[in-house]
Amino acid sequence: MIVVTGAAGFIGSCMVGKLNNKGVKDLVMVDDFSKTEKHPNIANKIFLDQVDRRQFFSWLDKNAGEVEFIFHIGARTDTTEFNMAVFDELNLSYTKKIWNACSEYRIPMIYASSAATYGDGSLGYDDTDNNLIDQLQPLNPYGISKNEFDKWALRQAESPPRWYGLKFFNVFGPNEYHKGRMASVVFHAFNQVGKGTGGQVDKGTRGQGDRGTGGQGDGVVRLFRSHHQDYSDGGQLRDFIYVKDVLDVLWYLMQNPVESGIYNLGTGKSRTFLDLGNAVFKALDLSPAIEFIDTPADIRDKYQYFTEAKMDKLRATGYSKPFYTLEAAVTEYVQGYLVERIWY
Repeated sequence: MIVVTGAAGFIGSCMVGKLNNKGVKDLVMVDDFSKTEKHPNIANKIFLDQVDRRQFFSWLDKNAGEVEFIFHIGARTDTTEFNMAVFDELNLSYTKKIWNACSEYRIPMIYASSAATYGDGSLGYDDTDNNLIDQLQPLNPYGISKNEFDKWALRQAESPPRWYGLKFFNVFGPNEYHKGRMASVVFHAFNQVGKGTGGQVDKGTRGQGDRGTGGQGDGVVRLFRSHHQDYSDGGQLRDFIYVKDVLDVLWYLMQNPVESGIYNLGTGKSRTFLDLGNAVFKALDLSPAIEFIDTPADIRDKYQYFTEAKMDKLRATGYSKPFYTLEAAVTEYVQGYLVERIWY
Protein backbone atom coordinates (compact mmCIF):
# COMPACT_ATOMS: atom_id res chain seq x y z
CA MET A 1 0.00 0.00 0.00
CA ILE A 2 1.31 3.45 -0.97
CA VAL A 3 0.16 6.73 0.55
CA VAL A 4 0.09 10.05 -1.32
CA THR A 5 -0.66 13.20 0.67
CA GLY A 6 -1.88 16.24 -1.22
CA ALA A 7 -3.42 13.65 -3.52
CA ALA A 8 -6.13 15.98 -4.85
CA GLY A 9 -3.66 18.78 -5.58
CA PHE A 10 -1.46 19.48 -8.57
CA ILE A 11 1.64 17.30 -8.16
CA GLY A 12 -0.02 14.83 -5.80
CA SER A 13 -2.84 13.96 -8.20
CA CYS A 14 -0.35 13.65 -11.05
CA MET A 15 1.65 11.23 -8.89
CA VAL A 16 -1.46 9.15 -8.28
CA GLY A 17 -1.92 9.08 -12.06
CA LYS A 18 1.72 8.07 -12.56
CA LEU A 19 1.36 5.22 -10.07
CA ASN A 20 -1.84 4.07 -11.77
CA ASN A 21 -0.05 4.12 -15.12
CA LYS A 22 2.65 1.92 -13.59
CA GLY A 23 0.00 -0.57 -12.51
CA VAL A 24 -0.09 0.53 -8.87
CA LYS A 25 -3.68 0.58 -7.64
CA ASP A 26 -3.31 -0.07 -3.88
CA LEU A 27 -3.16 3.64 -3.10
CA VAL A 28 -4.44 5.70 -0.20
CA MET A 29 -5.08 9.34 -1.02
CA VAL A 30 -4.79 11.92 1.76
CA ASP A 31 -6.03 15.50 1.41
CA ASP A 32 -8.76 17.95 2.31
CA PHE A 33 -11.38 16.57 -0.05
CA SER A 34 -13.95 19.24 0.82
CA LYS A 35 -12.40 21.54 -1.80
CA THR A 36 -14.60 20.72 -4.77
CA GLU A 37 -12.42 22.58 -7.26
CA LYS A 38 -9.85 19.78 -6.85
CA HIS A 39 -12.27 16.93 -7.51
CA PRO A 40 -11.57 16.69 -11.27
CA ASN A 41 -7.92 15.95 -10.44
CA ILE A 42 -8.90 12.60 -8.92
CA ALA A 43 -12.10 11.83 -10.84
CA ASN A 44 -10.65 8.95 -12.85
CA LYS A 45 -7.99 7.69 -10.46
CA ILE A 46 -7.91 4.15 -9.07
CA PHE A 47 -7.28 3.84 -5.33
CA LEU A 48 -8.16 1.85 -2.21
CA ASP A 49 -9.20 4.66 0.08
CA GLN A 50 -9.19 8.40 0.61
CA VAL A 51 -8.49 9.80 4.06
CA ASP A 52 -9.04 13.34 5.28
CA ARG A 53 -5.69 14.87 6.24
CA ARG A 54 -6.99 15.59 9.76
CA GLN A 55 -7.71 11.89 10.27
CA PHE A 56 -4.56 10.58 8.63
CA PHE A 57 -2.47 9.87 11.72
CA SER A 58 -5.18 7.87 13.45
CA TRP A 59 -5.62 5.94 10.19
CA LEU A 60 -1.85 5.37 9.98
CA ASP A 61 -1.66 4.05 13.53
CA LYS A 62 -4.11 1.33 12.52
CA ASN A 63 -2.70 0.55 9.07
CA ALA A 64 1.05 1.28 9.23
CA GLY A 65 1.97 -2.40 8.84
CA GLU A 66 0.53 -2.39 5.32
CA VAL A 67 2.12 0.89 4.15
CA GLU A 68 5.18 0.43 1.93
CA PHE A 69 5.94 4.07 1.07
CA ILE A 70 4.64 7.59 1.71
CA PHE A 71 4.80 10.45 -0.79
CA HIS A 72 4.20 13.53 1.34
CA ILE A 73 3.37 16.09 -1.36
CA GLY A 74 0.64 17.97 0.52
CA ALA A 75 1.50 21.47 1.74
CA ARG A 76 0.31 25.04 1.85
CA THR A 77 2.11 26.48 -1.18
CA ASP A 78 0.84 30.06 -1.39
CA THR A 79 3.92 32.29 -1.55
CA THR A 80 1.73 35.36 -1.01
CA GLU A 81 0.47 34.12 2.37
CA PHE A 82 2.36 35.90 5.15
CA ASN A 83 0.72 34.35 8.22
CA MET A 84 3.55 32.18 9.52
CA ALA A 85 1.18 30.29 11.82
CA VAL A 86 -0.53 28.78 8.77
CA PHE A 87 2.75 27.34 7.53
CA ASP A 88 3.80 26.22 11.00
CA GLU A 89 0.67 24.09 11.19
CA LEU A 90 0.25 22.78 7.64
CA ASN A 91 3.86 22.53 6.50
CA LEU A 92 6.26 22.33 9.43
CA SER A 93 4.30 20.58 12.22
CA TYR A 94 2.39 18.24 9.91
CA THR A 95 5.55 17.11 8.14
CA LYS A 96 7.29 16.50 11.48
CA LYS A 97 4.43 14.21 12.48
CA ILE A 98 4.74 12.27 9.23
CA TRP A 99 8.52 11.99 9.68
CA ASN A 100 8.12 10.72 13.24
CA ALA A 101 5.49 8.20 12.20
CA CYS A 102 7.66 6.94 9.34
CA SER A 103 10.58 6.63 11.75
CA GLU A 104 8.51 4.69 14.26
CA TYR A 105 6.83 2.41 11.72
CA ARG A 106 9.91 2.10 9.45
CA ILE A 107 8.22 3.46 6.34
CA PRO A 108 10.33 5.09 3.59
CA MET A 109 9.14 8.56 2.61
CA ILE A 110 9.59 11.43 0.19
CA TYR A 111 8.58 14.94 1.17
CA ALA A 112 8.28 18.11 -0.88
CA SER A 113 10.76 20.85 -0.09
CA SER A 114 11.18 23.85 -2.38
CA ALA A 115 13.63 26.03 -4.28
CA ALA A 116 12.06 28.89 -2.31
CA THR A 117 14.40 27.83 0.50
CA TYR A 118 17.31 29.34 -1.44
CA GLY A 119 16.00 32.89 -1.07
CA ASP A 120 17.61 35.38 -3.44
CA GLY A 121 20.11 32.76 -4.62
CA SER A 122 23.13 34.69 -3.37
CA LEU A 123 24.43 31.53 -1.67
CA GLY A 124 23.95 29.43 -4.79
CA TYR A 125 21.80 26.38 -5.44
CA ASP A 126 24.03 23.58 -4.20
CA ASP A 127 22.29 20.60 -2.57
CA THR A 128 25.52 18.75 -1.75
CA ASP A 129 26.44 20.87 1.28
CA ASN A 130 24.04 20.34 4.18
CA ASN A 131 25.79 23.11 6.12
CA LEU A 132 24.48 25.58 3.54
CA ILE A 133 20.90 24.89 4.65
CA ASP A 134 21.51 26.61 8.01
CA GLN A 135 22.71 29.73 6.19
CA LEU A 136 19.82 30.09 3.73
CA GLN A 137 17.45 33.04 4.09
CA PRO A 138 14.16 32.37 2.29
CA LEU A 139 12.22 35.43 1.16
CA ASN A 140 8.73 34.45 2.34
CA PRO A 141 7.01 32.38 5.06
CA TYR A 142 6.40 29.51 2.63
CA GLY A 143 10.12 29.20 1.91
CA ILE A 144 10.93 29.61 5.60
CA SER A 145 8.60 26.75 6.54
CA LYS A 146 10.24 24.45 4.00
CA ASN A 147 13.75 25.39 5.07
CA GLU A 148 12.91 25.00 8.76
CA PHE A 149 11.80 21.46 8.13
CA ASP A 150 14.92 20.66 6.08
CA LYS A 151 17.05 21.90 8.98
CA TRP A 152 14.99 19.94 11.50
CA ALA A 153 15.21 16.72 9.45
CA LEU A 154 18.99 16.88 9.24
CA ARG A 155 19.25 17.16 13.03
CA GLN A 156 17.18 14.07 13.81
CA ALA A 157 18.82 11.04 15.38
CA GLU A 158 15.84 8.90 14.38
CA SER A 159 14.78 8.86 10.75
CA PRO A 160 12.74 6.80 8.30
CA PRO A 161 14.63 3.86 6.76
CA ARG A 162 14.93 5.88 3.54
CA TRP A 163 13.94 9.50 3.12
CA TYR A 164 14.25 12.14 0.42
CA GLY A 165 13.47 15.84 0.63
CA LEU A 166 13.03 17.21 -2.88
CA LYS A 167 13.54 20.90 -3.54
CA PHE A 168 11.02 21.46 -6.33
CA PHE A 169 11.91 24.33 -8.62
CA ASN A 170 9.27 25.92 -10.91
CA VAL A 171 6.94 23.00 -11.65
CA PHE A 172 4.23 23.32 -14.30
CA GLY A 173 1.89 20.95 -16.08
CA PRO A 174 -1.61 19.41 -16.08
CA ASN A 175 -3.89 19.32 -13.02
CA GLU A 176 -3.13 22.87 -11.89
CA TYR A 177 -6.48 24.21 -13.11
CA HIS A 178 -7.63 24.81 -9.52
CA LYS A 179 -4.61 26.82 -8.33
CA GLY A 180 -5.80 30.29 -9.29
CA ARG A 181 -3.16 32.95 -8.76
CA MET A 182 -0.56 30.32 -7.82
CA ALA A 183 -0.82 28.36 -11.07
CA SER A 184 2.16 28.45 -13.42
CA VAL A 185 3.01 31.21 -15.86
CA VAL A 186 2.36 28.73 -18.69
CA PHE A 187 -1.20 28.20 -17.49
CA HIS A 188 -1.90 31.93 -17.17
CA ALA A 189 -0.17 32.81 -20.42
CA PHE A 190 -2.40 30.32 -22.22
CA ASN A 191 -5.49 31.89 -20.66
CA GLN A 192 -4.31 35.39 -21.52
CA VAL A 193 -3.99 34.36 -25.16
CA GLY A 194 -7.46 32.79 -24.77
CA LYS A 195 -9.47 34.86 -27.27
CA GLY A 196 -7.01 34.08 -30.04
CA THR A 197 -7.22 30.32 -29.43
CA GLY A 198 -10.91 29.70 -29.76
CA GLY A 199 -11.72 30.80 -26.24
CA GLN A 200 -10.26 27.80 -24.41
CA VAL A 201 -10.00 29.78 -21.20
CA ASP A 202 -10.42 28.79 -17.57
CA LYS A 203 -12.96 31.42 -16.60
CA GLY A 204 -12.48 30.65 -12.93
CA THR A 205 -8.91 31.93 -12.86
CA ARG A 206 -8.59 34.13 -15.95
CA GLY A 207 -7.20 37.52 -15.07
CA GLN A 208 -5.94 36.55 -11.63
CA GLY A 209 -2.48 35.98 -13.00
CA ASP A 210 0.55 34.03 -11.83
CA ARG A 211 1.74 35.85 -8.73
CA GLY A 212 0.34 38.97 -10.35
CA THR A 213 0.46 38.39 -14.12
CA GLY A 214 -2.93 39.66 -15.18
CA GLY A 215 -4.65 39.16 -18.50
CA GLN A 216 -8.15 39.10 -19.91
CA GLY A 217 -7.92 36.49 -22.67
CA ASP A 218 -7.21 39.26 -25.17
CA GLY A 219 -4.33 37.59 -27.01
CA VAL A 220 -1.61 39.37 -25.06
CA VAL A 221 0.65 37.69 -22.50
CA ARG A 222 1.63 39.93 -19.61
CA LEU A 223 4.86 39.26 -17.79
CA PHE A 224 6.45 41.00 -14.84
CA ARG A 225 8.58 44.02 -15.55
CA SER A 226 12.05 43.76 -14.02
CA HIS A 227 12.74 45.89 -10.95
CA HIS A 228 16.37 44.77 -10.82
CA GLN A 229 19.09 46.55 -12.75
CA ASP A 230 20.80 43.31 -13.75
CA TYR A 231 17.75 41.87 -15.52
CA SER A 232 15.81 43.13 -18.52
CA ASP A 233 12.02 42.97 -18.65
CA GLY A 234 11.15 39.31 -19.14
CA GLY A 235 14.80 38.42 -18.63
CA GLN A 236 14.25 37.07 -15.13
CA LEU A 237 15.54 33.50 -15.04
CA ARG A 238 13.92 30.42 -13.51
CA ASP A 239 14.50 26.69 -13.65
CA PHE A 240 11.17 25.56 -15.10
CA ILE A 241 10.51 21.82 -14.79
CA TYR A 242 7.65 19.86 -16.31
CA VAL A 243 5.59 17.88 -13.81
CA LYS A 244 6.18 14.64 -15.73
CA ASP A 245 9.91 14.97 -15.03
CA VAL A 246 9.10 15.40 -11.35
CA LEU A 247 6.97 12.24 -11.43
CA ASP A 248 9.77 10.26 -13.05
CA VAL A 249 12.18 11.25 -10.27
CA LEU A 250 9.64 10.42 -7.56
CA TRP A 251 9.11 6.99 -9.07
CA TYR A 252 12.88 6.45 -9.41
CA LEU A 253 13.53 7.27 -5.76
CA MET A 254 10.78 4.94 -4.61
CA GLN A 255 12.22 2.12 -6.69
CA ASN A 256 15.92 2.67 -5.94
CA PRO A 257 17.45 2.68 -2.45
CA VAL A 258 19.87 5.54 -3.05
CA GLU A 259 21.37 7.56 -0.22
CA SER A 260 18.82 9.44 1.89
CA GLY A 261 18.99 13.22 1.93
CA ILE A 262 17.87 16.49 0.40
CA TYR A 263 17.97 16.75 -3.39
CA ASN A 264 17.32 19.51 -5.87
CA LEU A 265 14.67 18.81 -8.47
CA GLY A 266 14.89 21.11 -11.44
CA THR A 267 16.26 20.68 -14.95
CA GLY A 268 19.61 22.29 -14.13
CA LYS A 269 19.06 24.90 -16.85
CA SER A 270 17.48 28.30 -16.22
CA ARG A 271 15.37 29.99 -18.89
CA THR A 272 13.80 33.42 -19.13
CA PHE A 273 10.13 34.21 -18.71
CA LEU A 274 10.33 35.66 -22.21
CA ASP A 275 11.43 32.24 -23.48
CA LEU A 276 8.45 30.72 -21.73
CA GLY A 277 5.98 33.24 -23.14
CA ASN A 278 7.32 32.75 -26.64
CA ALA A 279 7.04 28.97 -26.23
CA VAL A 280 3.33 29.29 -25.41
CA PHE A 281 2.69 31.32 -28.57
CA LYS A 282 4.72 28.84 -30.65
CA ALA A 283 2.71 25.94 -29.26
CA LEU A 284 -0.44 27.73 -30.42
CA ASP A 285 1.10 28.64 -33.79
CA LEU A 286 0.64 32.34 -33.09
CA SER A 287 2.94 35.35 -33.32
CA PRO A 288 4.10 36.54 -29.90
CA ALA A 289 2.33 39.50 -28.29
CA ILE A 290 3.93 40.22 -24.91
CA GLU A 291 3.57 43.21 -22.60
CA PHE A 292 5.11 43.94 -19.20
CA ILE A 293 3.41 44.93 -15.98
CA ASP A 294 4.81 45.94 -12.62
CA THR A 295 5.51 43.19 -10.11
CA PRO A 296 2.91 43.60 -7.34
CA ALA A 297 4.27 45.64 -4.45
CA ASP A 298 3.40 42.95 -1.88
CA ILE A 299 5.89 40.48 -3.36
CA ARG A 300 8.36 42.76 -5.13
CA ASP A 301 11.05 42.55 -2.44
CA LYS A 302 10.55 38.79 -2.15
CA TYR A 303 10.88 37.98 -5.83
CA GLN A 304 13.50 35.50 -7.07
CA TYR A 305 15.21 36.84 -10.19
CA PHE A 306 17.29 33.73 -10.82
CA THR A 307 16.99 30.06 -9.93
CA GLU A 308 18.90 27.14 -11.37
CA ALA A 309 19.12 23.73 -9.75
CA LYS A 310 22.51 22.12 -9.35
CA MET A 311 21.62 18.57 -10.36
CA ASP A 312 24.91 16.69 -9.87
CA LYS A 313 23.77 15.04 -6.62
CA LEU A 314 20.71 13.34 -8.16
CA ARG A 315 22.64 12.40 -11.30
CA ALA A 316 25.35 10.81 -9.16
CA THR A 317 22.79 8.33 -7.80
CA GLY A 318 22.38 6.93 -11.30
CA TYR A 319 19.39 8.91 -12.52
CA SER A 320 20.20 9.49 -16.18
CA LYS A 321 16.89 10.22 -17.88
CA PRO A 322 17.00 13.55 -19.77
CA PHE A 323 14.56 16.29 -18.76
CA TYR A 324 12.08 17.84 -21.16
CA THR A 325 13.29 20.99 -22.85
CA LEU A 326 11.19 24.04 -22.01
CA GLU A 327 9.81 24.19 -25.54
CA ALA A 328 8.91 20.47 -25.66
CA ALA A 329 7.25 20.60 -22.25
CA VAL A 330 5.22 23.73 -23.01
CA THR A 331 4.11 22.33 -26.36
CA GLU A 332 2.94 19.07 -24.78
CA TYR A 333 1.19 20.84 -21.93
CA VAL A 334 -0.57 23.37 -24.14
CA GLN A 335 -1.54 21.08 -27.01
CA GLY A 336 -2.09 17.88 -25.04
CA TYR A 337 -3.89 19.29 -21.98
CA LEU A 338 -4.80 22.98 -21.92
CA VAL A 339 -6.40 23.31 -25.36
CA GLU A 340 -8.86 20.50 -24.63
CA ARG A 341 -8.84 21.00 -20.85
CA ILE A 342 -7.67 17.48 -20.09
CA TRP A 343 -6.42 16.15 -16.74
CA TYR A 344 -3.48 13.81 -16.23
